[in-house]
Amino acid sequence: MIWSVLKIVVFLALIVAASFGAMYLLNLEGGVRIVMAGYEVNLTPLKAVVALLLLIVALWVLLKLASLLIAILHFINGDETAISRWFDRNRQEKGYRALTEGMMALASGEGKVAMARAQKAEKYLRKPELTTLITAQAAEMTGDRATAEASYKRLLANDKTRFVGVRGLLHQKLAEGDTDTALKLAEKAFGMKPAHEEVQDTLLRLQTREGNWHEARATLGAKLKHGTLPRDVHRRRDAVLALAEARDIAEEGKTIEAREAAIEANRLSPHLVPAAVMAARAYIDQGKKRYAARVITKAWEAQPHPDLAATFAAIEPDETPDARLKRFVKLFRLTPDNREAKLVEAELRIAAEDFPAARRALGDLAESEADARALTIMAAIERGEGASDAVVKGWLARALSAPRGPKWICDNCQHIHADWAPACENCASVDTLSWKTPPASEVSMATGVEMLPLIVGSLEDKRAEDRGEDAPAAGPDIEDAEIVTDDATDDAAPRDGDTATRQGA
Repeated sequence: MIWSVLKIVVFLALIVAASFGAMYLLNLEGGVRIVMAGYEVNLTPLKAVVALLLLIVALWVLLKLASLLIAILHFINGDETAISRWFDRNRQEKGYRALTEGMMALASGEGKVAMARAQKAEKYLRKPELTTLITAQAAEMTGDRATAEASYKRLLANDKTRFVGVRGLLHQKLAEGDTDTALKLAEKAFGMKPAHEEVQDTLLRLQTREGNWHEARATLGAKLKHGTLPRDVHRRRDAVLALAEARDIAEEGKTIEAREAAIEANRLSPHLVPAAVMAARAYIDQGKKRYAARVITKAWEAQPHPDLAATFAAIEPDETPDARLKRFVKLFRLTPDNREAKLVEAELRIAAEDFPAARRALGDLAESEADARALTIMAAIERGEGASDAVVKGWLARALSAPRGPKWICDNCQHIHADWAPACENCASVDTLSWKTPPASEVSMATGVEMLPLIVGSLEDKRAEDRGEDAPAAGPDIEDAEIVTDDATDDAAPRDGDTATRQGA
């Protein structure tokens, strides 16, 4: 709209300027006198200007006629296309000029202008492989999906532009959320150009979203073959996909095949925690405990994890707490300063009822790196050492508002997952889940955990009154607390079942 108004304004300004110029020339005195071969011509200023313009036009026509005459002479000499080329030259100049203007408009974000120039270029050039692509991209820019889709479909008719058409339709279907059709188009585009990195990534993402793990591993192999993926990254991601394939096989009830796939996944990436866990359990089912222990040990050395500890404990399910603690010492020596190792050792020593040793194993984690697990372990240690109910409940109340500890978090979108998965359930990125601590969230409710010490204080006062004693004074041990509904006993000595960790890791 603005461009049309601007053109009208410019046109009117030119007319006004021409009118004023003509009036000025009419009022101008003097003129132009031409004498040649006995002839004399006198021209007014206005006529002189008009004659000059006519002379320029005549020269341009003469040059065109001269070039046409040359083309006719070439035709007479045997060049059959000389005359047709002469007529096409002007059309090509206009067409390429319109094509250039369309590309510049497309680059500057003027979608409608680009479409208009593309139509004009097609009129002169008749090269749809160029003009249709500009039309499709301009239609996408302006939100005209129907025109864009129709343009991409026209590109499918030409072998030279078929890949561009398929890729354009692929983006259209992805934008519409039609993943089934997008997967088929991605497979077709991959068949045309298997070395195209964008198509490889799109196909891999769609295959993992659909759970086509075997096909996804083939696509991953193509990325390695064509140099779009480093070998070490390929090896780990191949292990991730192999593990996902093993899980699906296990769900189908094919136990033997699932074991073999899990062992293969662990062989490809020994440090991948879920693969190590599944491979170790496969060895346990086969009675190969030494192999299972070796798999867990190697993965634990790279990254200690609760699932590794649980699987290592499952190697000998019927052993005593002391025997289990002795067997775990090998793991603790591999990672002496690791947080997970300290937590597991503290749990095992609680199970063995060695509470002072459990406190030493835990160290200052309940203060320096406090999370729900560390605080719960501290509550179990306090209970085991005979602390009062108020102290124990204080640790448990702190655990309510403490961070939940490490989780599987996507490195790409920071989405938190309850369990490990080969691909992020939010952004569908492959092999982006890491075991780390999410950002802590503050408890801001005034009636939440901050009020628990007052509630617990009133409960303790009531118990003291029932016993005929003085109400206990509030001490530093009762920082937070947990609301309990069952009656607490005055006996602080440890009993069977007091801690969840009494049964082992």
